[in-house]
Amino acid sequence: MSDWNDVRKLIEGAFEDRARLQDPQAKAAVVKALHGLDRGELRVAEKKDGEWKVNAWLMQAVNLYFGITGMETTDFGPFQTRDKIPLKKDLEKAGVRLVPGGIARFGSHLEPGAVLMPGFVNIGARVGANSMVDTWATVGSCAQVGANVHLAGGVGIGGVLEPPGARPNIIEDGCFIGSRCILVEGVLVEEDCVLGANVVITASTPIIDVSGPEQVVYKGRVPARSVVIPGTRPKQYPAGTFNIPCALIVGRRSAATDKKVSLNQALRDFEVQV
Repeated sequence: MSDWNDVRKLIEGAFEDRARLQDPQAKAAVVKALHGLDRGELRVAEKKDGEWKVNAWLMQAVNLYFGITGMETTDFGPFQTRDKIPLKKDLEKAGVRLVPGGIARFGSHLEPGAVLMPGFVNIGARVGANSMVDTWATVGSCAQVGANVHLAGGVGIGGVLEPPGARPNIIEDGCFIGSRCILVEGVLVEEDCVLGANVVITASTPIIDVSGPEQVVYKGRVPARSVVIPGTRPKQYPAGTFNIPCALIVGRRSAATDKKVSLNQALRDFEVQV
């Protein structure tokens, strides 16, 4: 991103002092950054040397964009929208399939082979090659979805815009996220994981590996190739003991070459509902 240094400096200055948005150069920098996100030249977060790095200035650009763009009313046949963010264009050139009812906003990026059913991909988000965003699934602001991922019906991947620099929700390559799963507050799901239906993970949700002789507890991160189902655990309160939600790692996906065979086997072996 070395060629973007001047754009970055203008955005960081405008974010610190919003009065600088009156400068046409600052406005142009914000728009240029959003076009870079839209084309996939830039991304809010990227993995380097095995660690995810967040580009806070691009989160700042997304926030600033809301302040410089005005409301526009658009007619689509009998339907009408009124919004600050236009829809993505040039889908054929991008090699993307978007089914009627699917919405991808400008500033998001869908890699070639991605399929968007009647779901929603928000500004700043990225969906990897050959991934499926199934019906009523949502990919929130700045969320990063890897390649060959399936987000099943009704999955909710939350958006993270503030504070800039906070880790967005990230799903790495090869994951299967079951129906009605919810991932929020900067959760990282590492590669080749399977999340069964209705798994809910927040930054504070205990993710408990129960596949070994002793439990191992994670928070905010699902280790690679984990097979996860919803669970509960007892917690003592003044009024008594109650069961509160958690996520249970019940096994690991095999590192098979054929991911589809590996996935089907995992679903059978661990009786995962999807």
